[in-house]
Amino acid sequence: MGKIKSEFINYIKWDKELSSNTIESYKRDLNKFIKYLDENNINIALEEISQTNIISYMFYLEIQGKAPSTISRNLASIRSFYQYLLNEGLIKKDPTLNLKSPKNKKRSPGILTSNEINMLLDQPDTTNLKGVRDKAMLELLYAAGLKVSELLSLDLEDIDLNLGIVISSKNLSNERVIPIGKTAIKSIKLYLDEYRNKFVKEAKDNSIFLNYQGKKLTRQGFWKIIKYYKEKACIEKKITPRTLRHSFAVHLIDNGADLKSVQAMLGHADISSTQIYMQEDKKRLNEVYNNAHPRA
Repeated sequence: MGKIKSEFINYIKWDKELSSNTIESYKRDLNKFIKYLDENNINIALEEISQTNIISYMFYLEIQGKAPSTISRNLASIRSFYQYLLNEGLIKKDPTLNLKSPKNKKRSPGILTSNEINMLLDQPDTTNLKGVRDKAMLELLYAAGLKVSELLSLDLEDIDLNLGIVISSKNLSNERVIPIGKTAIKSIKLYLDEYRNKFVKEAKDNSIFLNYQGKKLTRQGFWKIIKYYKEKACIEKKITPRTLRHSFAVHLIDNGADLKSVQAMLGHADISSTQIYMQEDKKRLNEVYNNAHPRA
């Protein structure tokens, strides 16, 4: 098999002109597959390797804890190899035919506990200009579950503190009206009433959140802000703006919100995108059960 493998590598290098990284990836994957066959005493000719042998190898990779994406890549390498053999007339049947790659599982999102949220949101110093602005942004991001792009694109007309709502999208076909709580309203009102005008350089600028140059805050600028307060709060978890959005969703579900309402507030077109937050809820229920039940 070694000679044929070398010929295949030359084929993808010179005929297919694949990148060096891709070629190295193919080499590694094929070497692992050949090693698996040797270690399991599957000493048969190329044309005798069956679909069952390849499925067994995929199960082996799964048992080894390999990610679905890694298993899919290995299968793609083996499939390319066998398609080459078939095209060269070296085998009569492709054992990878109709084999499906494993689906990537959606990862449970990283979230903060309610206590960690409080620690983070309590960090801004509300006796100064920057602290008041940052407090308003963080409170609104968590209160409404906004994406950072939605937060930073908000204009003055997009928020109504009397009604306690924020309109999250300029796209009328996907406009979301999200309620915000009294804690966020208090922080935003302080910023708008007493501090925002100190950032404004041009009267016509309607953006809610501005930097010291009077310009709309950038995503990079906000990332630095959230990283600063994470470190100040001594929270070891990785925190990004999306962490607050994920935490918003999970904490709502924890406290009895129905999935359809959370879906509407997040703006998910498909409820399957919202169901991932149920995984986190179920995981914590299992932990509570295992820690509390005498026969767990």
